[in-house]
Amino acid sequence: MQVQYYGTTGHLENCQVGVFMSYISDQGQTLIDRRLYLPRSWAQDQSKRKKTAIPEAVEFATKPQLAQQMLESAINEGIRPVWFRR
Repeated sequence: MQVQYYGTTGHLENCQVGVFMSYISDQGQTLIDRRLYLPRSWAQDQSKRKKTAIPEAVEFATKPQLAQQMLESAINEGIRPVWFRR
């Protein structure tokens, strides 16, 4: 956890932030992916990474980059939103 902007309260809070992807259709909706946002300060702090068991493969990524990673993963799994043309 780290003090960072938390949209629900509109100011800085000591919290964790996640990025979520949902799939919505005429049949309903479901969450299909999620990524925990790792602040740059944590990504670069080896002692915090070790203490919290963050794998070495996990690197810093902005929230938009996390969203793009999730979209690419969904497409690779065969999920094709109607609005998306690649």
